[in-house]
Amino acid sequence: MEATPAGTRFRLLTYNIRAMRDSRPALYRVIRACSPDVVCLQEAPRLLLWRLHRRALQRATGLVPAVDRRSCGLAVLVRPGVAVLDARHTLLTRRRGLHRRAVSMALVEVGGRSVTVASTHLDLEEAARCDHAREVLEHLRRFADGTPRVLAGDVNGTPGGAAWRIITAELADAGAAAPLGEAATFSARRPRHRIDAVFCGPGARVLASGVPVDEVDRADVEAASDHRPVVADLRPDPGTGTGR
Repeated sequence: MEATPAGTRFRLLTYNIRAMRDSRPALYRVIRACSPDVVCLQEAPRLLLWRLHRRALQRATGLVPAVDRRSCGLAVLVRPGVAVLDARHTLLTRRRGLHRRAVSMALVEVGGRSVTVASTHLDLEEAARCDHAREVLEHLRRFADGTPRVLAGDVNGTPGGAAWRIITAELADAGAAAPLGEAATFSARRPRHRIDAVFCGPGARVLASGVPVDEVDRADVEAASDHRPVVADLRPDPGTGTGR
């Protein structure tokens, strides 16, 4: 992957990879084809031999970990050359009978500017999804400390839903602001629902965001996971990213 020139855009990829239970060669090709600078993963391997599986993905894609904790199946990866200035993995409030949820956050420097990126995976149950959306925003606000904020992940809800409204009351929906490719992210074989997205706060200008159907092979996307990848081309505005 080529380095991002100083002062230009950078690309973020968010992707639910279903614990790498599908075609790994196809998954690696999809990620490489997206040419990301930063990758937010959901459902990264977290069970037996999880480190080996994640390292195999990192080797195959040329990415390195910024946040790589086992719990809740989240990870943030970056291309070599992207500086990781700080990182944190925070568990969200436990809900009895439901999967534990978390948010992984990294302060990175891309193109000479600092940006805070976060990966999360919200619950299928609506009340938990909404409560956790509020928690994620609070953790991200505190961690970002004045730097532009970018939240990416599997919302498990659609635009107009309660959790989506909670997030977009504070952060802009990148796919709605500047659509790219196609919008629907689930399922990979019959994409009808938009449940994966990127959201941006002030200082992170959205150039384009969506499923990059013209850049990835359809057969690979269908074989790699049950979700489709979402990219966002972003540019930190001049004068931002100086909160730390």
